[in-house]
Amino acid sequence: MSVFSVGREEESLPAETLDLEAILARISAGASGRDAHPSFPEDPFVRLASTGALTIPVPDPIGSQGRRASFAEEWRVLRAVAGADGSVGRILDGHFNGVDRVSLLAPESLRSRELEAIAAGKLLLGVWGADPIPGEGEPARLVQDEGGARLIGVKTFCSGATGLDRALVLVRGPVQGPPLLAYVDLSEGVKVDKAWYRAAGMRASESHRVVFEGAPVLAVLGEPGELLREPYFSRDAIRTAVTWAGISDTAVDAALDVLAAKAGDEEPDDVVSLAAGRMLAARGTIDSWLAYAAHRADADPASLPGISTQLRESVARSCREILDEAARAVGSHPFAISGPLDRARRDLELFLLQHRLEPALVRRGRQAISDRRP
Repeated sequence: MSVFSVGREEESLPAETLDLEAILARISAGASGRDAHPSFPEDPFVRLASTGALTIPVPDPIGSQGRRASFAEEWRVLRAVAGADGSVGRILDGHFNGVDRVSLLAPESLRSRELEAIAAGKLLLGVWGADPIPGEGEPARLVQDEGGARLIGVKTFCSGATGLDRALVLVRGPVQGPPLLAYVDLSEGVKVDKAWYRAAGMRASESHRVVFEGAPVLAVLGEPGELLREPYFSRDAIRTAVTWAGISDTAVDAALDVLAAKAGDEEPDDVVSLAAGRMLAARGTIDSWLAYAAHRADADPASLPGISTQLRESVARSCREILDEAARAVGSHPFAISGPLDRARRDLELFLLQHRLEPALVRRGRQAISDRRP
């Protein structure tokens, strides 16, 4: 069931929920409870929908190819949401990616119908790409029956699995070749294996194993290999780095709070002060990269592939430095009681593992060397 159908007819949201800052505070306050007792973050998304935050990539008017907000604004909102709760940010990241591709690729009249529903706060989207490893089931593939195209098989790491309405799913087609991008209605023919995802981090992202049992395919978007098409793939990748940045903000702020409480009325010693300075320097590096990328994206979205790999590598390294310095400075206590710093560490370490940057860096480095040959 869509999160947007839960109680919306019976209860209208109070006016103060339209204030994004108040909603972020509410999301942050509920993050520890969702981490301790994982479930889809329904309340955060109902409230985010009330602000229009979920519609940022939707064209206005819908028949155009524009956006109703800049990339700088989209990434500001995404970073803030991820800072409030990494799991909510992860799902929002996927929603923005999905909306972008539907706007670009869906055929009329499906495109207008879906975008209108998204703009009205009635649909939540995701992008599911991971295939099962041996023993987890057959990878998802397209089949045809009298009702049209359907999906059977398995995907894993399906973020938002228990609360999304639609998913863009990488699937095998009838002939061998690059994967297809299927736009799937999740209201039927979908079985969520909630026992599969047992990670310590991103617990409320509901990133489960999903078994498709004839889920209807609304459309196949674009050409084989479509998900990797530029500049959209780099745009997706930078959104991921923005989400990392939001979680790292929580780590920095939580670590500084712990250090301030420990210091009390005394002057902090050099060891923890140095760690704090290094954390702030790493966050400054993240800030600079994302500000630069937002300026480039708003001026010319096609320029993003030129900086995406370096940006993600720099942000990832800065995130890891923040986690290392925070742990060195605060000691074991915040991790023993599972406070905000512990949650940010668990979320960020898992999320960073899901994105291997080494192959892209190898390609870029090899090209740079080859370009300098006589």
